[in-house]
Amino acid sequence: MTSEMIRNPRTDHLLTPENAALVVIDYQPAQISSIRSMPREELIFNIVSTTKAALNYNLPIIHSTANVGTGLNKPPIQELQDIVGDLPTYDRTNVNAWEDVEFKQAVKALGRPKLIMTALWTEVCLTFPALDALQEGYEVYVPVDAVGGTSVAAHEAALRRVEQAGAKLISRVGLYCELQRDWSRKETVPGFMDVFESYDGFNPEKARESATA
Repeated sequence: MTSEMIRNPRTDHLLTPENAALVVIDYQPAQISSIRSMPREELIFNIVSTTKAALNYNLPIIHSTANVGTGLNKPPIQELQDIVGDLPTYDRTNVNAWEDVEFKQAVKALGRPKLIMTALWTEVCLTFPALDALQEGYEVYVPVDAVGGTSVAAHEAALRRVEQAGAKLISRVGLYCELQRDWSRKETVPGFMDVFESYDGFNPEKARESATA
């Protein structure tokens, strides 16, 4: 049971903690409440788990919201706020986050070639910046079970559109395993197991309340 030497984590063709970043866009109550492509409490669990995994592997996270500053929309759901802590949030009026100057500058400043993109809705706030990032040479990975659309058809059509443009569709479990890669990397194993089971304070009833707040 001898593992190969760790490949260069910056140039590896697979996702690694050194070559990837997580982008989280618009997980706000109004958007959550309109999701029809999966149960809302499942979506909340999945995006929180995905974000916790990013923290476990020390991935940089770019977090964006829409119209909180204008008062037209509410801050992100509390379950997400509880784990991202003091990370900056790039609030914007643009539908397409890639057209917000501060957001795009923050992504580019990371110097990471691979972007794991999550957003609500799949057909809008995920699709538009994903297409733009691909156009600018980034590799885009979409955890399909951590994003959601206003209907199953809208969600699936959006995933086909970004995949046809070059995005790579993955699952959140596949993401965790790709980042972990070797069970001998013991320092991240407890965090890996945690995102499978639950997260502190998760409550389906609370999730439903957040979705309708």
